[in-house]
Amino acid sequence: MNISVLGCGRWGSFIAWYLCNRGYDVCLWGPPGGKSYEILKNTGANEYVALDSRIRLTCDLNEAVRGADVIVVSISSQGLRGFMREVLACDVGSADFVLCMKGIEADTGCRLSEILFQSGVSPDRIAVWVGPGHIQAFTQGIPNCMVIDSASETLKRKLADGFRSDLIRFYYGSDLIGTEIGAAAKNVVGIVAGVLDGCGYASLKGALMARGAREVARLIRAMGGNELSAYGLAHLGDYEATLFSEYSHNRRYGEMLVRGETFEKLAEGVPTAAAMKRLGEKYGVDLPITGAVYDLCYGEGEGDCRTRCMALLARLFARDTKTEFYV
Repeated sequence: MNISVLGCGRWGSFIAWYLCNRGYDVCLWGPPGGKSYEILKNTGANEYVALDSRIRLTCDLNEAVRGADVIVVSISSQGLRGFMREVLACDVGSADFVLCMKGIEADTGCRLSEILFQSGVSPDRIAVWVGPGHIQAFTQGIPNCMVIDSASETLKRKLADGFRSDLIRFYYGSDLIGTEIGAAAKNVVGIVAGVLDGCGYASLKGALMARGAREVARLIRAMGGNELSAYGLAHLGDYEATLFSEYSHNRRYGEMLVRGETFEKLAEGVPTAAAMKRLGEKYGVDLPITGAVYDLCYGEGEGDCRTRCMALLARLFARDTKTEFYV
């Protein structure tokens, strides 16, 4: 099987490394002049992995996708729609697409698989690969579990069975809506976890995990998915890596926000909060944690960052008492 991995940031480079070690022919693409690509081209490695000599590294998109059986996409979720126009202008043949990224389009509220479908890719050629795990742990040989989901039963089984190893145990997803929404939403909850760390309220993370998962479950159900997906690998299963890990970009973003510091790397939870707010309004779902993150990231508010964070936490605690599992 020939596999093309589009995007050579931390996840893209890891996926290329992982699939090459599984014995696949892998081509890794990065944009010409891009920082991540230039580092790999000049040194053959980045802070996460060293590329095997069998991996073909290129900045030519046509070359990358030509002859590929599977195209794995690992870029910023908000750039997916425009990027797919470039990809589909190339000769992709009948390749299957695997989205190894987590997010929801902020301007439309579209799930990432919906963007591919709207771009002209058949649903039976689209899969998503999500779940817990940090590259830093994987490359140390520490295993984890992940999930592959698709509207096509055949595709999800082919990929999960073909990609599994002693390092990653895959499960077959059974709810594409819940898998995608859950995977994206955990980044929003991760920002709150960072805020709690920054405020010295880490003991609240247990309540955050319970209420965050319940909030996401309500949204998944309203969108036509299975609310139990919120308690699976894509969402609740990814909490340890997102709410507690020193490697979590979203947790770190929230922690630095409290301190008034700028986080220089990608925190997907910021645009995802905007997308989820849109979806909550569209489907009439109460999303108090999402609303607080949105106001924190996009609202001006009064006072310094810590004061604003404390005010939003106080707002959540001041809400009317409710039944724990209200719909």
